Amino acid sequence: MPKDTSAMPTLAARELPTTRVRRIAILGNPNSGKTTVFNALTGLHHKVGNYPGVTVERREAKLALADHHDVSLVDLPGTYSLVPRSTDERIARDVLLGLLKGVEPIDGVLIVIDSGNLRRNLYLATQIIDLGFPAVLCCNMIDAAEANGEAIDIDRISERLGIAVVPTVGNRGQGIGELKQAINALNRQSGHDSKLSLPDDMQREVQKLASRISTVGIGRSGREHNLAALLLASSRASVDPADGPLIPASLVADVDQALARLKEAGEPEPDAVITQARFDCIRSIVAEVVSMGRANRRTWSDRIDRVVTHPILGQLIFVAVMFVMFLGIFSGAQPIMDGVEGLFAAVGGYLGTHMSEGVLRSLLVHGVIDGVGAVVVFLPQICILFFFLCMMEDTGYMARAAMVMNRVMTKVGLPGKSFIPLLSSFACAIPGIMAARTIENQRDRFVTILIAPLMSCSARLPIYIIMIGALFTGNVWVQAGIMLSMYLLGIVTALIVAVVLKRTLFRGPQSGFLLELPPYRRPHVPVVLRAMWERSMLFLKDAGTIIFAVSVILWAMAYFPRADAAAGQDASQQLRQSYMGQVGQLIEPVVKPLGFDWKIGIGLVGSFAAREVFISTMGIVYGVGEDADEASEPLREKIASATWPDGRRVYTPLVGVSLMVFYSLACQCMSTLGVVKRETNSWRWPIFMFVYMTALAYGASLLVYQVGSAMGWGV
Repeated sequence: MPKDTSAMPTLAARELPTTRVRRIAILGNPNSGKTTVFNALTGLHHKVGNYPGVTVERREAKLALADHHDVSLVDLPGTYSLVPRSTDERIARDVLLGLLKGVEPIDGVLIVIDSGNLRRNLYLATQIIDLGFPAVLCCNMIDAAEANGEAIDIDRISERLGIAVVPTVGNRGQGIGELKQAINALNRQSGHDSKLSLPDDMQREVQKLASRISTVGIGRSGREHNLAALLLASSRASVDPADGPLIPASLVADVDQALARLKEAGEPEPDAVITQARFDCIRSIVAEVVSMGRANRRTWSDRIDRVVTHPILGQLIFVAVMFVMFLGIFSGAQPIMDGVEGLFAAVGGYLGTHMSEGVLRSLLVHGVIDGVGAVVVFLPQICILFFFLCMMEDTGYMARAAMVMNRVMTKVGLPGKSFIPLLSSFACAIPGIMAARTIENQRDRFVTILIAPLMSCSARLPIYIIMIGALFTGNVWVQAGIMLSMYLLGIVTALIVAVVLKRTLFRGPQSGFLLELPPYRRPHVPVVLRAMWERSMLFLKDAGTIIFAVSVILWAMAYFPRADAAAGQDASQQLRQSYMGQVGQLIEPVVKPLGFDWKIGIGLVGSFAAREVFISTMGIVYGVGEDADEASEPLREKIASATWPDGRRVYTPLVGVSLMVFYSLACQCMSTLGVVKRETNSWRWPIFMFVYMTALAYGASLLVYQVGSAMGWGV
């Protein structure tokens, strides 16, 4: 049979070099201490970015070894198996197999395992070894295993797997020197073949695929049957078309046909059978290499979990933890944010004082300075959010939080991990959306991202305050009730939208809740701070460029065109004749059914930069000044006395409620849209978010105003 060359970004082109390995991947289960070992090997001298086409973070560093032997160390996302169930796991598999465009092939693997969970961790390790990759096994957290009464025979593991095995305690740096020596000695030799025991029908299909793999020239010599078993166990044989096929198209068809024959013969799912066969093999290894000095001893982690995962106490503890995080994001960041705003205001004021009036000054002050400030001002909140999330992950509490809240969130089709991003969004949707990275299932993650901006963030608060303060005076209970109703409106709408999305665009089987509860650990603060800083800088780099660009565009809309005789023209007149003002007047027929005039229309357009800009825009429109805020009495008086040309009041209590409902549901925040684009790696979802939220806001506001007017509440 002739060789199939229909697609050759395959393993054949990724054969190991004849010299020492040059590019080593670090792979391991989540919570195995993989990144801690990576940091211990490389220090802080590594590059951070994203893999092409996805938002999965990419860490890589040079590692200097003996005899001037340098290798590139690549920290791949944590994964339990080479049969992917999430985006992170797919990226780990594709990089390992050399399938991702723009990423160099891998020559060898450093496998990091949690010594206290040997049986589970060896599943991924044996998969990698069986594919023929030269590998070193790092038995990390060996101290925790010993403290639990487990004695592990390192030499025997090495003998059974056929690779070097090094015990380490990554967060203390123990064994790191020996690990470097093992990496330095890594060459083309690979470990033993597990030789899985499969049913006869399945074994025949694996052999057929192995023969086919040999003819098309992919895989490593002698390990074709292991690649065949991996493909058969996968729910799909190819990866994202943008990344290129895993195997030639004809072999994809062979895999599909093999799966169909097994199904027709009544055989169980290959994934389950192959998984069981591998665990049977691992069980025999563990029985030889592990001895228990104090079997069935209850650990202190078990004792804590009796309280932390309790159906009632667990939720109370989680609420307390979330309250502290929320307080940090909402209040703790505020002084720093005020300082950032003050700094940029001072820079803008200095330029405004020392530059002559004109387009350049306006561009620098209101376009560039304000645009950069709109990005940097969110950094304190994002840093605090990621600090808490990284601490929760490093200590092992994140898994418990997801377990506790899963009971609540599953009622709307979302996992427990969705609760943290949604709660964070009450402070600001940006850190909330970024917190959704902890959700493995992409459908659940995208739904969480798309509903997070419906939580009433702090930027909506000034609008609520100015409307309630100007139009609902005299009764504090009514004011508090209206404020609470705005928050409840966002929550209820978000839950309804989540149910709709899960039954339509993101229809699919309910994601299973299989969760590992790692032992509690003392957080490694340098690792936490490094992770916090890296993720925050990625926000500034990716989302920040989008936010800045939109800021400059909005400045231009408010600045141009300039009148020829602009000398005696005030800011209110200039805003009215600008492109932004023209748009506001153009959309007046559209917003009039909501009770809004063209001046409110200008506020709606201007607040696309950020919701709170509505206040300063109204200050300019009514001649109060752009420094007006929600506490400004002159602005409240202007709002309360504004009239239509026929003398009717513009701002009635009904219009105030209509406007608050609109802002409660609308996506009036370019920063949020920029972050959604960065997190989903597509403009499709931020556009969808903007459209659906605007439609919701318009419909709800229209309903409130028209029904209220019909019932005589519009006066």
